[in-house]
Parts: sequence; structure tokens; C-alpha cells
Amino acid sequence: MSGFRDLEQVLNCGIYFCDPGSPWQRGTCENTNGLLRETFPKGMNFREVTQEQLYAAVTLLNNRPRKRLNFRTPAEVFFRKPIALRFGK
Repeated sequence: MSGFRDLEQVLNCGIYFCDPGSPWQRGTCENTNGLLRETFPKGMNFREVTQEQLYAAVTLLNNRPRKRLNFRTPAEVFFRKPIALRFGK
């Protein structure tokens, strides 16, 4: 973010940087990292991950209900329409 000052001017907004060593300031990022670790364990060689595996992980995250979103999924909130969840076959 070396050009953050230029970006602030263009967007007419402030940019916030978390303090180093303060993961509580990056709640969403840390939570998402934890969810990704369920699919891609620490130490995994990402050179062996296929595009299909990445798409599956993205789909899983975007269709997971979140308490913060009143138990809607990020996809439902983003696209503003309900998405039926099917479990099992």
C-alpha cells in the first residue's frame, strides 16, 4: 500500500492500517484464515492445489451462514437474494 495517500485522495476516504502484532484488529481476516485452514492445512504445498479446489473453497466460504449476517450467507447478502442450502445428496 505504498500509494495509499494517492488512493485516499482519489477515493476521498481514510485508510486504516492495523498495528503489527494485533490480530484482534483484523478480525475478519483472521477468521477467514482459520476457515481456509480447514480446507488447506498449514504446511500444505499450494503448488499442488488445483483451480477446482480453489473454486470449491470459495464456494464453501461464500455459502456458509454467518451469525454476523443474521445467519445469511455472504452470497445472499452480496446478491441480495436467498440461496437454498441443501445438505446431503
